[in-house]
Amino acid sequence: MLDDRKLAILRAIVEDYVSTNEPVGSKALAERHALGVSPATVRNDMAVLEEQGYITQPHTSAGRIPTDKGYRLFVDRLSTIKPLSTPERRAIETFLNGAYDLDDVVSRTVRLLAQLTRQVAVVQYPSLIRSSVRHIELVPVAAGRLLLILITDTGRVEQRLVETHPELTDESVAQLRALLNACLDGRSFGEVPLAVADLPERVPAEDRPVAVAVLSVLLETLVERNEEKIVFAGAANLALGDFSKGLRDVLEALEEQVVLMRLLGEAGDPATLTVRIGAENQLEGLHSASVVAAGYGMDGQALARLGVLGPTRMDYPGTMGAVRAVARYVGQILAGS
Repeated sequence: MLDDRKLAILRAIVEDYVSTNEPVGSKALAERHALGVSPATVRNDMAVLEEQGYITQPHTSAGRIPTDKGYRLFVDRLSTIKPLSTPERRAIETFLNGAYDLDDVVSRTVRLLAQLTRQVAVVQYPSLIRSSVRHIELVPVAAGRLLLILITDTGRVEQRLVETHPELTDESVAQLRALLNACLDGRSFGEVPLAVADLPERVPAEDRPVAVAVLSVLLETLVERNEEKIVFAGAANLALGDFSKGLRDVLEALEEQVVLMRLLGEAGDPATLTVRIGAENQLEGLHSASVVAAGYGMDGQALARLGVLGPTRMDYPGTMGAVRAVARYVGQILAGS
């Protein structure tokens, strides 16, 4: 265990290196920070930090930079996560509250995170598996065709065309719509198949083929759309980071949905903020990157996750604060949608 003075020196090294992107020397530390000790003492403590693997000397200069182990201790010992300023909070609220549907919420969120953190932002759509039915709409669009619109409690909207017979009346459509909503309103997606099992028997015989067709498309939608969907923004920010050697690996990882899902992790407690640094990422190509992620949801249940990916030389307090704040706002918007 490191004593408070060595922790303060490590903290100063991390902050200076993140700020300047230059190795940090003992003299500079003593001048920039009120450490209360001489440069010689700082030098001795830096030697201990280096011996224990928290900092390293990148080349023959006198300066040191943090290792993954050093960043990890820095993050674990953070006393506070940098809060967003009042203008930043107001900007987030205004920007996200202008969204009109889930796709717009996700699109705005990923762009906002990239702008706030100057990193690559990644947002996972709420999984249909964790969703419930809010409303089903049936809209005649042509002779023999209905548009099935499924709206979830998370604001997700799925639309599918259903082929029916040309003689279907508006009254039959209205009756089927009412039955569907009576059966499914508030039901989780896992409950839907059982809830609609006897629905065709509850409509007039001449409309049963239509009911069967609608249910078939509905159930197919639940099955086919259960895959996770992830979007990202801010890839241009990678050019500003420390990825001169591993940039190709990072770009390839961003193209793989499975990799991105693994990076964000499982959607657990929405209040949990996770930080994975360097080699803590399972994919070898991302050992030069760090990921900060949080769950978002409502009523204490995480529906999905969002986060940012950037170099290990990252403003962790600021990035963690931005990710946590945006996740909370997205959860509030979904709860009120």
